[in-house]
Amino acid sequence: MFTLLKTVGRARRAQLETSHGVVETPVFMPIATKGAVKTLSGSELESAGAQIILSNTYHLLLRPGQEALRKIGGLHRLMNWDRPILTDSGGYQVFSLSNLNKTTEEGVTFRSHLDGSKILLTPEGSMEMQEVIGSDLFMSFDDVAAGASSKKRFEEAMERSMRWAGRCREHFNRLAPSGSQLFGIVQGGIHEDLRERSVRGLLEIGFDGYAIGGLSVGEGREDAYRIAKVVCDRLPADRPRYFMGGGMPEEIIHYVSLGVDLFDCVLPTRNARHGTLFTWAADPASIPWRAYLVGDRPIRAEEIYQKMHVTNEQYTLDLSAPDVFCDCETCRTVSKAYLRHLFATREILGLRLATMHNVRFYLRLLEELRGAVA
Repeated sequence: MFTLLKTVGRARRAQLETSHGVVETPVFMPIATKGAVKTLSGSELESAGAQIILSNTYHLLLRPGQEALRKIGGLHRLMNWDRPILTDSGGYQVFSLSNLNKTTEEGVTFRSHLDGSKILLTPEGSMEMQEVIGSDLFMSFDDVAAGASSKKRFEEAMERSMRWAGRCREHFNRLAPSGSQLFGIVQGGIHEDLRERSVRGLLEIGFDGYAIGGLSVGEGREDAYRIAKVVCDRLPADRPRYFMGGGMPEEIIHYVSLGVDLFDCVLPTRNARHGTLFTWAADPASIPWRAYLVGDRPIRAEEIYQKMHVTNEQYTLDLSAPDVFCDCETCRTVSKAYLRHLFATREILGLRLATMHNVRFYLRLLEELRGAVA
């Protein structure tokens, strides 16, 4: 159940009820692709404020595998995570691992990147695997076209995604997973007419929520903003909206201002692994979040955050906190000098502390945005 609580301009604050608890939106979902947010435990995620995480059907299908996960009792039990999980259907891996697969109307035949074995993943198979995972929010299986594709390819991918969405809906209904919800994915690249056709088709099928897919795959930011607005303006107000795979903090603020509710992104963990921290440019309580959301003030990244490369030599003797405006464990307990030392000596602790900070930064960003729509 999705309950819209308040709006400010197009920005929305709502509650998404799942079988593992209520999610306050707008919300950021840390990515636990293979059943773990890199270097962080479930309890650390909870302490950082994570309400929901995202895992991937394709990777979990390879390991631990469908039968093993069924015997274990699902991903919640394997991870000891009692909060909601959203699962990517595996469709993005069709795109990102395109040299290892073949797409037909039936589905996608993958050649495992682990051992080369062939695996057929169909819309029905994706639904079955997501049920075994125990996902709270299923994603329909889709065909993703690269950002530089021709309009013909975008149209082909959109139409196939539509047919697969219908098959997902039918099989999801047959499985009837208790308390779970199914999202349809709007495709069509940067072409407004294709996106409009995709929205109309998905609404005819009927889903519990709707995702904006096929962006953040190489297109320009302004194109992504334009298409996100077109899609949000055409989606029903009483269903959650999920922007898949985006993005930088200023992009998330913009998408919230358009009416998007859910986000995921690899940037917090990926940057952390390379020693780059997102740090607040000012006390978050002083940042004009509401003005950003209603368009009274342009969204300027430099007013919100900076990217600190903690591996830089300048931090060798700097005993100050990594971010004086952050409340995470890293910023409360260690210095820039120590973080630099950990990265210089390749200590795993450095990856964990940097990841903890960046994940908390993104979760805090969405907390502030929820507060601005209070």
